[in-house]
Amino acid sequence: MKKILYLAVSSLICCMPLHAENMQKSNITLSSPDNNLKFCFSQKEDNGIFTMYYEILYKNESIIQPSIMGLEMDNQLWESALAYTPKVDKVNSWNDNLIYKDAKFDQHSSTWTPLYGERSQIKDHYNSVVISLEKPDRSNYKMNIEVRAYNEGIAFRYTFPMHPDAVYNKITADLTDYTLPENAKTWNTKWAQGDYKQMTLSEWEDNIPYERPLTIQLPSGKWACLTDAEVSNWTFLNFVKSKHKANTISTTMYESMDMLTPYSTPWKVIMAADSPGRLLENNDIILNLNEPNKIANTDWIKPGKIMRETTLTTENTIACIDFCEKHNMQYILFDWKWYGPAFDYSSDASTVVAPIDMKKVVEYGKEKGVGVWLYVNHHALEKQAEKIFPIYKEWGIAGIKFGFVQFKTHRWATWVHNLVRLAADNNLMVNIHDEFRPSGFSRTYPNLLTQEGIRGNEEFPEATHNTILPFTRMISGAGDYTVCYFDPRIKNTHAHQLAFPIIYYSPLQTLYWYDTPARIENVPELEFFDNVPVTFDDTRVIHDSIGQYITIARRSGHDWFLGTIGNNESHKISTSLSFLDNSTKYVASIYTDNDKVNTKTKVQITKLIVTKENILQFTLKPKGGCTIHFTPASNDDLKKYKAYNKKQVL
Repeated sequence: MKKILYLAVSSLICCMPLHAENMQKSNITLSSPDNNLKFCFSQKEDNGIFTMYYEILYKNESIIQPSIMGLEMDNQLWESALAYTPKVDKVNSWNDNLIYKDAKFDQHSSTWTPLYGERSQIKDHYNSVVISLEKPDRSNYKMNIEVRAYNEGIAFRYTFPMHPDAVYNKITADLTDYTLPENAKTWNTKWAQGDYKQMTLSEWEDNIPYERPLTIQLPSGKWACLTDAEVSNWTFLNFVKSKHKANTISTTMYESMDMLTPYSTPWKVIMAADSPGRLLENNDIILNLNEPNKIANTDWIKPGKIMRETTLTTENTIACIDFCEKHNMQYILFDWKWYGPAFDYSSDASTVVAPIDMKKVVEYGKEKGVGVWLYVNHHALEKQAEKIFPIYKEWGIAGIKFGFVQFKTHRWATWVHNLVRLAADNNLMVNIHDEFRPSGFSRTYPNLLTQEGIRGNEEFPEATHNTILPFTRMISGAGDYTVCYFDPRIKNTHAHQLAFPIIYYSPLQTLYWYDTPARIENVPELEFFDNVPVTFDDTRVIHDSIGQYITIARRSGHDWFLGTIGNNESHKISTSLSFLDNSTKYVASIYTDNDKVNTKTKVQITKLIVTKENILQFTLKPKGGCTIHFTPASNDDLKKYKAYNKKQVL
């Protein structure tokens, strides 16, 4: 039986003016499949102006209080395009006095299999409504609001149907705002690779844009996250404190947009949950709001672990490939300067300048099962992409790391996403570095494995920052954290470092960022890096104390991998193993900090037999961590290792 969708329509008064009558009709409520989330649309009159509002309820609590919707246009431009002389006085904003026409409800439920991901199956289940509006006496000029209510969150966007004259729009502002309950706390950063601070809205700096996603702790204890999806054809959007309304976040556009109908804006996403860990577990909503995979043959798209080769010589590259083969790593990366100065349009990225025999190392890598990636900076990509991508395919290159690409203007946003498409045409995988942030495009073009847009290990952030990232930046998608291990500048313990491939999901996982094979010591715990996969069948957040500590468990086949990291303080935590299979006993290979261990890295390895009934007790050092690899135990394992004693503290 088809599920009932809710349309709330107020009673009509026959003698109402046309605007008021339609305003009453426009009171619409859309509920999520589990009825926990509700999107409420309405129009309100103020001094003869009818304005669009929305409100979002989670478990009957208003998490986004009545807030303005819509876009601002340059009226003169579109009126000129229509060759139209207004019959009514010009209103304050094109967005004002849009008249409600109708609402079409639908529902969708499916499950799809990603090429790779944090889960092997993704459920796409939502109820939807398309709200149609138009200007008075301008029936050819329409705007729709498309809304989806998932159990994970609400998403909406503005869509403009085809106009008979292919009308041109200049969008000068995004009027959408978000009014929060008073005293809500946000986790803010001013740029994708910046530090995070916890702030109330009153503490936000005036006129300063803050990054998406924006994680919010509500006064009631519930959580929300504001972000976006499918931003491949739009300018950069961020958040600022409203100048006009208390407790309100406004949307800022990096530049105005020139568009021809038909078109749609990016999806605006408001996630809601009872805990920050659930927000992270629910991040598939971002992928669901993007189009399905458009690459017919994906056999060449292979996630893996990658090591940077910085010496840029054939001899050292061969040693790096040998190291990768030994340690179950699938790729090496030639970083910048292999083709000359990266920040110079005169450099030629079709020519190897460094003393590297590219043909030799690519062939040697193929023999060892290790592919080669190349760093290419914006300058060469802008100048030479159509030339060099086929050349790289001919060379046998596996992928390209885009460096310092521009992406905030509409021009550069479409350019960089088109580069991903061009790379796909040439069987090249992609990693985008620096400030670029994900919005789910990897579903449509899965050759885009990962991106930076994160303050990662390259900049040696302190431990507290690391415990905030999973509940902020990582909600948007994969993050290339560039994991370090032996560099003396590391600020955290090695057990903390060892957990990063679990804490920060990336299907292209960079390990040993500042290390070389000659500097890497043969310490026993490197077996965890050797064994950890980069894609998973299931993901669970076990601990989610943002800014304090986090534990994530991920399954690959029958094995589970668990990572815990803490902030700058010591913590005693209890970790339930209830995520394990009911009928299986496991060998838990546990990696913890211990100053008594006689290695430079001071990581202790403990092997125990555990079941899902166990609750492991840990004492984390300041800036510490723990990792565990669970494998189904054989009969020999059961004889060899002791069962976990619940009094044991690890």
